[in-house]
Amino acid sequence: MNSLPILPTISTGFIVLSAIFVAIGWYLVRRGKVAQHQKVMLLAAIFALAFFLIYLSRTIFIGNTSFGGPDDVKIYYTIFLFFHIFLATAGAVFGIVTLLTGFKKNLIKHKKLGPITSIVWFFTAITGVAVYLLLYVFYRGGETTSVIKAILGF
Repeated sequence: MNSLPILPTISTGFIVLSAIFVAIGWYLVRRGKVAQHQKVMLLAAIFALAFFLIYLSRTIFIGNTSFGGPDDVKIYYTIFLFFHIFLATAGAVFGIVTLLTGFKKNLIKHKKLGPITSIVWFFTAITGVAVYLLLYVFYRGGETTSVIKAILGF
């Protein structure tokens, strides 16, 4: 039995924890518990940042894992991966802006952005877990290589 790679497993765990804390934070603010909401959302941001730092470090120092599954599935995986990358980028930008509006007490913008950011982040986490499962659980990961080669295959 092959073991799962440690860094991708930890970073995926962090993004799942981040999404869970976003859900808890959303629940708390809907109940009027603003102080708890702030603390929980800060934890969500810390877990998201931990994910990003591990992902970035791994990408820089080790490389990215290419898809190791069957060739007839690879095109679907690649399209799905691009969708995930788009969501993750949008989620990160929305997340930073939403956090900043909260810290600056710009509550009108924060209340408008928060639900959108949360939904984007939930989909980012779900698709991130799916990418992890496709790379390391359902199929054996391909070679670890540069990000361009891992994503595009050349």
